[in-house]
Amino acid sequence: MRGQQFEKYRALGLNIAFYRKQRGLSQNQLAERIDISRTHMSRIETADCAVSLDVLFEICDVLDITPNKLFDFRN
Repeated sequence: MRGQQFEKYRALGLNIAFYRKQRGLSQNQLAERIDISRTHMSRIETADCAVSLDVLFEICDVLDITPNKLFDFRN
């Protein structure tokens, strides 16, 4: 993922990683629970690809957080 929205995707990926680690889950464990590959999960967290809302909502369900937490971009 490159372009004018890269920093937003990067912040989103960092937030996903933060909440995943807070729940004690590996990338592989989270990926398995939402039925994507670990590689895809890694690419989401490193802003190397776009992510669908369906996947974001599934991540939120597994991490037991609301979507707004993932979009709380701190400077």
